[in-house]
Amino acid sequence: MDAQKLRLRFAGLTTAHLTDACLRARIPVRCAPPALQAVIPGSRVAGRVLPARHVGSVDVFLEAFEHAEPGDILVVDNGGRTDEACVGDLVALEARTAGVEGIVIWGLHRDTADIRAIGLPVFSTGSTSTGPQRLDERGAPESAVVGEWTVSSADLVFGDDDGVVFVPSSDAADVLDLAEAIRDTERRQAELIRSGTSLRAQVRFDSYLAGRRENPSLTFREHLRAVGGAIEE
Repeated sequence: MDAQKLRLRFAGLTTAHLTDACLRARIPVRCAPPALQAVIPGSRVAGRVLPARHVGSVDVFLEAFEHAEPGDILVVDNGGRTDEACVGDLVALEARTAGVEGIVIWGLHRDTADIRAIGLPVFSTGSTSTGPQRLDERGAPESAVVGEWTVSSADLVFGDDDGVVFVPSSDAADVLDLAEAIRDTERRQAELIRSGTSLRAQVRFDSYLAGRRENPSLTFREHLRAVGGAIEE
């Protein structure tokens, strides 16, 4: 799936739809830690992961940009550090020049006002004024760690106001199809609630309670699958 088509499909979805779709597809739900949020509220990203492991020097980003494809999202592994920022305004500007559509940082950024003025979507765990004061040996450039997840160019990254989620490229078509179906079901449910039909009535909650009395191990998710609900997955 090309970068433009991917962005267009995600434009009608949220990361919540994608995580529910991953559950339904029985693939791991790989959410970044909740501290990783958009610098500019309302920002959205969708694209191939362009990984970079920060070691204290900006050259790791410049090298990554040498291999960037239009629509990529720079995913920076700085170990979730809280003692330094690793991305500032110049990296954001250079990313845009390289055709990169956004930056996701497992760590901190700085130059917040300039980044907001540039307008490139940036997600990070927060900001601090100090930059790196160390220089480490280079790690593996082909992957990046974000929270508990290791991601590479074989993955896609999506971000919005609810956070960031990673999906294997090989599963993307199925996940997006499922996410759109879940979205459509939820929209229908919302319209019915507004028109006077409660969610309990829609999901036959009385039947669920009756079924649970007969079978205490019955879960609500099993019931929803039987009746076609989508509120949990």
